[in-house]
Amino acid sequence: MSLGDLVVRKSYGGDVTFRVEDIQRDKAIIKGTEFRLLADSPVNDLVRVPADQISGKTQQAHIKAGESLNLLQRARQQQAARSQAALIGEWSDPVESTYFEMPGKVLHLDGDPGYLRKCLSLYEQLRVPAEGHHVHESAMADTLYRLLPRIRPDIVVITGHDGVLKQPQPYDLYSLKSYKNSQNFVAAIQVARQYERHLDSLTIVAGACQSHFEALLRAGANFASSPGRILIHALDPVYVAAKAAFTSIRETVNMGDLFHQTISGSRGVGGIETRGSYRIGLPKLENLSTLKVTPSAI
Repeated sequence: MSLGDLVVRKSYGGDVTFRVEDIQRDKAIIKGTEFRLLADSPVNDLVRVPADQISGKTQQAHIKAGESLNLLQRARQQQAARSQAALIGEWSDPVESTYFEMPGKVLHLDGDPGYLRKCLSLYEQLRVPAEGHHVHESAMADTLYRLLPRIRPDIVVITGHDGVLKQPQPYDLYSLKSYKNSQNFVAAIQVARQYERHLDSLTIVAGACQSHFEALLRAGANFASSPGRILIHALDPVYVAAKAAFTSIRETVNMGDLFHQTISGSRGVGGIETRGSYRIGLPKLENLSTLKVTPSAI
């Protein structure tokens, strides 16, 4: 067993594919390749798998991720078509109906650098303006306090690793003490809400695998994981943020679409009625490199 090996756990029936992050004597630290899951496992419970042989659950996530991307891109095209139609109705001259788009700007804090890279790549692919920072979950509240006034995002994503803790006593799903990082996410949400209390002026997407969904919403999140305390896909927070970024400010984010366009669905993510952050502007922006201007200032 070596660092970087792809493995599955025998005791779990090989349901999820992991990558070996660290080995400490007879125990390995493993991270899900698709799901936001960081775990430890006895080395003798792990089985190496080739890169082209992924587990059933991971393969299903791959397929669903492709479907989710297609749905989001289709929704993005439909939003552009609706905007164009609205402008044609408002302007008698079709030439004047050209416009520019302003999707919501995202600030993404992630407790995992590998997942952050994947997320930023997807934001770029979806043409969502985004700035990302790798921040340990315990430092997210302080980091938001510093970054929010400077970046002034429309959407904040607070994610990383979480999960229900293994305990000798029966766990209490109502208690934040039963979760690895939900209390840190709650603290970060509270800082964001102190910065902007209006739920439609700053959209907050928070949580990771098995996070305390109800506590995150009570703290002020618009969308959160995980209602069913399940493992969420690494990219689910991006799909939620992108949906909010390309939903018009005249509309609320369609929750039914959200459940279909995320990989984990309604057991993985949920939220409250929230207006989108997408705006259009007129007229279409000029190409300043070709614009002929006669200087007038002294």
